[in-house]
Amino acid sequence: MLRDFFSKKKRYASIPRQEAKKDVPEGLMQKCPNCQKIFYRKELQRNMNVCPHCDHHHRLTAYERLQHLFDEGSFEEWDKHMISNNPLQFPEYEEKLEKDRLKSDLNEAVVTGKATLEGKETAVAVMDARFRMGSMGSVVGEKIANAIENARKQKIPFIIFTASGGARMQEGVLSLMQMGKTSVALQRLHAEGGLFISVMTHPTTGGVSASFASLGDYNFAEPKALIGFAGRRIIEQTIREKLPDDFQTAEFLLEHGQLDKVVHRHELRSTLNTVLDVHTPGGGEE
Repeated sequence: MLRDFFSKKKRYASIPRQEAKKDVPEGLMQKCPNCQKIFYRKELQRNMNVCPHCDHHHRLTAYERLQHLFDEGSFEEWDKHMISNNPLQFPEYEEKLEKDRLKSDLNEAVVTGKATLEGKETAVAVMDARFRMGSMGSVVGEKIANAIENARKQKIPFIIFTASGGARMQEGVLSLMQMGKTSVALQRLHAEGGLFISVMTHPTTGGVSASFASLGDYNFAEPKALIGFAGRRIIEQTIREKLPDDFQTAEFLLEHGQLDKVVHRHELRSTLNTVLDVHTPGGGEE
């Protein structure tokens, strides 16, 4: 028996039959793109979609983010009925919109409304990159501008969580006009002493980063989030220089004064609560 135990006899691994592989439910596991570790999807969800091994921040859907950050049952959605049409008659645009509606269960790339955080009322907008890569078309701009206006009229803060590839190409100049519309709405909010908190998540690029995403009284970002206007390759070709490896990351922007803080997702609720406390009449007093 001992001789058999220490023998150098070759051992072969058995490969599961194809039928056995089908017994594993689809979507049960998820691989982290950063560390390549594989986890149960539910384990990742319990950790707010943050990798328990390398701390990589996976994307959250709009409703997942609302669920994690705000008081249970407090969210009241605005403008859910708004949907995009095809003003420029761009080929196949309507079919792509319908496909994204079915895939994401959203009518557009942003969810807006009102919620409470530790009992403090705030207007909120959450962009969702599953819908047209979070691109900003006419409806996205209108919903965000309406949310800002509602915050101004109700005299409550406004918080936005951005995730976007920029302006929506299928709507051309109408998409670019949303940069001005949202920025003017924020100016009106600011003129009346309203509070605006911008939280940039991965990715926040193009016309979104160049307009409302960067206009917060507080500009926060999640770790390692990609934030910028043009892409790395375009910039390198233009300036004919090699950019740093961490260029356009949240940490790079913080180092160069374009962010106030990089906030871990697990600390985001408490950070926002602290800011809201400070700006609440009588808040921040010991």
